[in-house]
Amino acid sequence: MKHLHSPPRVTWSSSISSTAPLTCSTKFLNENHPKFSNPPPFRVQSLKRSSKPLSPGLQKDPKKDLSRILRTEAAIKGVENKAKSWKHKQLWPKAVLEALDDAIKGYQWENALMIFELLRNQHWYEPRCQTYTKLLMMLSKCKQPKEASQLLETMLFEGLKPTVDVYTALVRVYGQSGLFRHAFSIVEDMKSVADCKPDVYTYSVLISCCAKFHRFDLIERVLVDMSYLGIECNNVTYNSIIDGYGKAGMFEQMENSLTDMIENENCQPDIFTLNSLIGSYGNGGKIDQMEKWYDEFQLMGIKPDIKTFNMMIKSYGKAGIYDKMNAVMDFMERRFFTPTIVTYNTVVEVYGKAGEIKKMDNHFKKMKHLGMKPNSVTYCSLVSAYSKAGLIDKVDSILRHVENSDVVLDTPFFNCIISAYGQAGDLKKMGELFLAMKERKCKPDSTTFACMIQAYNTQGMTEDAKKMEDMMITSKDSLDTKLIGC
Repeated sequence: MKHLHSPPRVTWSSSISSTAPLTCSTKFLNENHPKFSNPPPFRVQSLKRSSKPLSPGLQKDPKKDLSRILRTEAAIKGVENKAKSWKHKQLWPKAVLEALDDAIKGYQWENALMIFELLRNQHWYEPRCQTYTKLLMMLSKCKQPKEASQLLETMLFEGLKPTVDVYTALVRVYGQSGLFRHAFSIVEDMKSVADCKPDVYTYSVLISCCAKFHRFDLIERVLVDMSYLGIECNNVTYNSIIDGYGKAGMFEQMENSLTDMIENENCQPDIFTLNSLIGSYGNGGKIDQMEKWYDEFQLMGIKPDIKTFNMMIKSYGKAGIYDKMNAVMDFMERRFFTPTIVTYNTVVEVYGKAGEIKKMDNHFKKMKHLGMKPNSVTYCSLVSAYSKAGLIDKVDSILRHVENSDVVLDTPFFNCIISAYGQAGDLKKMGELFLAMKERKCKPDSTTFACMIQAYNTQGMTEDAKKMEDMMITSKDSLDTKLIGC
């Protein structure tokens, strides 16, 4: 990705962009300039603010004071509120750009698009391809192909010529949503645009998306296209194919692709290759094969990382081989590999699913003792284990703790705790959590509705179950409508 100098009028935050605007002499005008509609407000989790008064020095220096304030979440929240009014055109650049950066990093796509529209209304705004690329990358993670199409129209309206990075991001958006006809169409369009020919990274992204949806028939088509254009596979390409076959449980094809990679003089296996094999064989319960390849990669000089150990811990735990799981953790300590939140979440989940409540609680306490902050995944595992063991009082305790913390909750957590209260027959609490879920802007999914429908039917409340079924159908129809035309 090429980096140019920043324009003189605007100071962008480093995490948004440090590149100059790439303009095109030919303006792509569009009378029907797309405007993003105002989505419902999004509630942002706020950190605890200090009650200490400002120091006299800061109060005497308004520039420093303003700089400090603009770095706070309150300033970012203020920008988000202004984004809904569409009236503010002279906001401080740093606040707007940090708010946009914050929304992109948090994959809050509705907020990000609103703030971006606010950014475009500023008198100091200059369009940049780099910003569009980052927004498209976010939309690919959030599976929002329609919004990506509108964003491209906006980009063309502003007179920008899409770069390879922009086109590749579009390929990712459509590919991540399973819209392969559109993804391949973008690649074909790139071939006819000067200075925008698809490169090995573009094709690697396409291959990765095909592998995710197990469309291995399309991967062969991509490889043929690459060969015709004289584009050789690199490590990313091979790793995408190997990872795809592994996750699909196609172990023979995975090892054949590994052999092709080794025989290619320009590519050699790396830590990503190792982790793909470890994860694939481990998830498939093929512990012997997992251990074999771990040793093979050691002989190749490829050392494991924290992700490797986390996957091995999960694999041993899933297979019920707790002595080896603990041995990996001991090995990590001896080799100074610091356990991460993923490590402890994995162990908590393993013991929770096995019904080993005491061992689960001990690791949870150890995790907190080490100063590691539990997240939504941690609490989800705890709630599932307590619910399965019939310890609804402990579920109450977790809920109280979460309500008084600043942990960011997500849909899987709400699904987990709604299911717990539903199975316990506490339908009032279940309903309250469903409303709280909406307040937190966590959209219910099929799992949410299924849990509630089952709970209502179990209690003989067929009318309420029917209402939830209707709500689920309405929600699904709304989602399908969004994808029309993509």
